[in-house]
Amino acid sequence: MKIIIAGAGEVGTHLAKMLSRQNHTITLIDDNEEKLQHLESEYDLICVDGSPTSIATQKKAGTPSADLFIAVTTSESQNITACILAKQLGSEKTVARIDNYEYLLPKNKDFFEQLGINALIYPEMLAAKEVSASLETNWVRQWIDFQNGALILIGLKIRHNAPIVHQKLAHLTDSTGFRIVAIRRKSETIIPGGNDEIQPNDIAYFITTKEYVEQVRKQAGKEEVNIKNLMIMGGGRMTVRTVQELPKSMNIKVLERNKERATKLVEKLNNAMIILGDASNLELLKQEGIEGMDAFVALTDNSEANILACIAAKKYGIRKTIAEVENIDYIQFAESLDIGTVINKKQIAADYIYQYTLDIDVSDVNNLTYVNTDVIELTAKEGSKITKDCIKNLRLPKDFFIGGIIREGKGYIANGETHVQPQDTVIVFCPAESVYKIDKLFS
Repeated sequence: MKIIIAGAGEVGTHLAKMLSRQNHTITLIDDNEEKLQHLESEYDLICVDGSPTSIATQKKAGTPSADLFIAVTTSESQNITACILAKQLGSEKTVARIDNYEYLLPKNKDFFEQLGINALIYPEMLAAKEVSASLETNWVRQWIDFQNGALILIGLKIRHNAPIVHQKLAHLTDSTGFRIVAIRRKSETIIPGGNDEIQPNDIAYFITTKEYVEQVRKQAGKEEVNIKNLMIMGGGRMTVRTVQELPKSMNIKVLERNKERATKLVEKLNNAMIILGDASNLELLKQEGIEGMDAFVALTDNSEANILACIAAKKYGIRKTIAEVENIDYIQFAESLDIGTVINKKQIAADYIYQYTLDIDVSDVNNLTYVNTDVIELTAKEGSKITKDCIKNLRLPKDFFIGGIIREGKGYIANGETHVQPQDTVIVFCPAESVYKIDKLFS
């Protein structure tokens, strides 16, 4: 596939790096020549120096013959304009990063389609939904629903006293309703077999159905916290969207050190108390009642500050903490400090865009934050290889794992005897660099 990415910022760079490891021709457009030179020397990319809203630049980048044009600069208007130009020049599909929630309303979908924009992505909104979900199911590190909860993927950290610890997976009792599909142990990703054991401090991913969620919680030795009082550090767009996602009954305090931004928050958020102050000031945290909080969320644009703030919150006895960590290199470090849930906005955005690079019928792609694995939700087509025999006889690539299927709205945990039928939704786990192999199984 020929893919053009406009914008070498965090989202564009992360996406370009991820796609460059696969069988795609990637062209990156940006007006920062120095940044492009560095990226071109490190990765298999074609870089074009110039503005993505320049017709000449787009033609130079090969837009007229592009299969996919992705505009993810920091300017919403530039992204929209670039996509309109790309479509008119001949790009088959276009995706634009936006900052305005109004554009995502269903009534506006046809309007943007007519302009030539096939999909819109609002990273702060996607990340806010992740934060909201993490607060709702606060005993997990990551929670992913498939088709309104027909199947559920749960990632969580295993404590020393969990019933599941030191048991071979093949010998687990009461495990018919779930399956462990991936484990992160220190820096290693493990796709487990029946002889593997869960160890304390592992991060394990369970695939299950709604009726067995409580069983997974008990097996992992987790307790659920009733979150009524929440403190948020930082008052950017992601905070605004997060507060709007949360129940009105929740008592929310937002600490923002910039006076102008704090004033705007007062105007936008009527269900939160806005406090002008620096959340890194421990004395201020005490004054504002951090010890009485049920959860603490750090959403500033400074990864280090967010990590440190969550460490401080843990010391005050807060059981649920969430940190936005935009530097991907810091994610494993943050996890080693046991700060709780880590949110990476650019990774979430890149995963959302990624599904448009696949030729098969993909509903969603998610990156599992704590393991080197993507989870892909897709539809089995009539005559595809995946429907020819039961899973154990298909000779799937060794780094592939089918966790479950959804048939006529009902979820089933997959095993070797499972036979995928046409039109089944299939949940597949594999490393990001191997996703392209899926085409051969499902097309």
